[in-house]
Amino acid sequence: MNKPTQPKPQQAKPLSAFAGKMLNDVFSKQGFASTELVARWPDIVGPEISAHSEPEKIKWPRRDDLDPEPATLVLRVEGPAALEIQHLSSVILERVNQFFGWKAIGRVTLRQAPLSGQQRRKRPPPPDPQTVKVLAAQMPDIADDDLRQALARLGASIKRT
Repeated sequence: MNKPTQPKPQQAKPLSAFAGKMLNDVFSKQGFASTELVARWPDIVGPEISAHSEPEKIKWPRRDDLDPEPATLVLRVEGPAALEIQHLSSVILERVNQFFGWKAIGRVTLRQAPLSGQQRRKRPPPPDPQTVKVLAAQMPDIADDDLRQALARLGASIKRT
């Protein structure tokens, strides 16, 4: 005699499974294929540029032609930094396209507005000079002084954390 099959107990799904889909839907309405560009903005463009700007949306051209043009990245920029960010637009284009792996963005436009309420990461304090000196002294085999100092600073920063 066959036993009636009982439903298997369902496991609780993590909130991130729902939040990720929901966020991707919101970002796709702004032209972003995923949340990666927004989430990794400081890593992509560097701390100096990301401290004063954030991606707002990507305007994709119509797909009528066989050879579509690259998209336009709209950046929200703090007022006083807009001129500097405008001068750095070629650097931003290069870094964003490198992140995508193809020439996805052909132009950057700026929108002067306060940045969103995200709390910015504070720049860590410089490594302790005494620790840098001790670590550099422990690497006599490295002939290039600049490389030795850079590695010593990196080691001191890692030791601090």
